[in-house]
Amino acid sequence: MTAGSFKQVYFSLHPKLYRVAYAILKNTEDAEDIIQDAYYKLWDDREKLTDIQKPEAYCVTLVKHLCLDFLRSPKATRNDNNIDNYDFPDNSANIETNIENKETIKKIKTIIHGLPEKQQRILNLRVFAGYSPEEIETITGESSANIRVLLLRARNTLKMKLKH
Repeated sequence: MTAGSFKQVYFSLHPKLYRVAYAILKNTEDAEDIIQDAYYKLWDDREKLTDIQKPEAYCVTLVKHLCLDFLRSPKATRNDNNIDNYDFPDNSANIETNIENKETIKKIKTIIHGLPEKQQRILNLRVFAGYSPEEIETITGESSANIRVLLLRARNTLKMKLKH
């Protein structure tokens, strides 16, 4: 496949591929990175692309898989989707109450960091990033039943340790 035919067929799909990536990732920069990765992969495999009957479907599938791989990677949950980056509201004018709230938040962060990795990740995705259980299932590859169990265990651990 020549560079000209590659550009003609695959670059025309850019707007659609970007929309797919953005719909999954909900982040402009990550979507752009995924599209760039997709084009690198397509270009590297350009000799095999002549056998593809439906280039649009092939590219959309490629982008979806790249997005899901990205979301499953540990770096995806380190961006803004965890408690360290969560901005707790400060509704208190009382200095004493404000100090107590900050201590509680610090304690919560410490407890969460002490949870097993899967529980931390599921809790961060659900509570702080706001993903639905179905989205978490897609991101992590865990079953919905396992996600519920992990959330329950994480919340119970938080409650138990906060009481002590």
